[in-house]
Amino acid sequence: MAEVIPFCGILYNQEKINDLSKVTTPPYDVISDRQKDEFHDCHPNNVIRLILGQSKKDDTDDDNYHTRAGKYLNEWIKEGILVRDKEPAVYLNSTTFTVEGRTFERFGLIARVRLEPFEKGIVLPHERTFSKIKSERLNLMKASHANFSPIFSLYSDDDNIMDIIRTHCENNKLDASFTDSAGHGQKMWSISDQKTLARITDLMKEKTIFIADGHHRYETAIAYRDWLKQTDPNFSDDHPANYVMMYLSSIEDPGMVILPAHRILSGVDETDLKKLASSCKPYFHIESFPFEKGGLEAARDKWTAELKKNRMENSIGIFMKDDPCFYLLRLKQGVMKREFGKESELTDALLELDVTVLTRLIFMELLGFDQARLDNEKLISYSSREEEAVEAVSSGRFDVTFVLNGTRIEQVQRIAKEGRIMPRKSTYFYPKVITGQALNSLKR
Repeated sequence: MAEVIPFCGILYNQEKINDLSKVTTPPYDVISDRQKDEFHDCHPNNVIRLILGQSKKDDTDDDNYHTRAGKYLNEWIKEGILVRDKEPAVYLNSTTFTVEGRTFERFGLIARVRLEPFEKGIVLPHERTFSKIKSERLNLMKASHANFSPIFSLYSDDDNIMDIIRTHCENNKLDASFTDSAGHGQKMWSISDQKTLARITDLMKEKTIFIADGHHRYETAIAYRDWLKQTDPNFSDDHPANYVMMYLSSIEDPGMVILPAHRILSGVDETDLKKLASSCKPYFHIESFPFEKGGLEAARDKWTAELKKNRMENSIGIFMKDDPCFYLLRLKQGVMKREFGKESELTDALLELDVTVLTRLIFMELLGFDQARLDNEKLISYSSREEEAVEAVSSGRFDVTFVLNGTRIEQVQRIAKEGRIMPRKSTYFYPKVITGQALNSLKR
């Protein structure tokens, strides 16, 4: 039984911060070093100081970017920069954005959700996580005792919960409206009516919640709760640390967009690259898109268009350094079942993923990558834009890129329901949920 409840959110005081675009950011894990500096320079109260502070040469265990985040939070509340709502509420967010010339609007409900072990099947993951990242985030939570970014989660909305919430908000005052640093429109409404809150909690009880983005933060929240259990003699079942702040969106939302995570590799053996196309022939139908000097962009556009046309099949694009040709690979029928069908951890749903084909067949079987190589983020980079992935190789900075179609939402749902874990970076839900609209205190 999922427990979704309201909370007294900590919000920026718009009497003192009149432009929320100056103090909000994407989640910490998609912020580049350049963006990090820009957000720090943008405003002295930007939420970047809470989620991803600057390190100093003389940092110590007692004075570092984690402890400073906790101090900033307390100072900003004391100064009235941040104010805590007096009544428990849930917060409806609307994000308007454009992808490939089409405009979308996605809705999400920000609320507290009780932490549950994945084994219970109430909250389900779909991706593997890095332990180093989880330990770093835990230190931040211990210093700040707060959730700064909501975990992006999905549920099947056959009860039309979101329609009920949106109808209620039509008669409510808009609490925030601005265009964020990425150019996306952001709106937020606060809902504190007791009857509406009770109805939301009741309707969400039977839902299964799928984590779309924020696996590290969810597992870190569990670790933080367990740490408090051991260190706080007054810890009880109703302690705020038993919950985590989530952004809950309907799987059926027309604004639900998943972009691909293209792989961009360095450190690949030159001999392996030269024979890659021929190595793929027993497993794939291969189409070539050669180009001469000056013709890269036209060939690239034709190649990516053909890739997207085959999105319902297992299709992968390859572009290699020093090879004036784009390759489109279409998996031959029955290959994955024949090669990996006897492996118990690989269900039919996992075998059908383009990311599984790439990881298990191309990376591990044909290129000989082991798990350590797959986990080395210094050798594998990611991009959701084909142009960026191709440029990284054509410039000579990387050796090869593998361009994919986005994982479909029904694939995510099926694998999560099976209790299986997808390969890392299987999805890129777009856009990420903005950080800084509402914060959640984990103190009593």
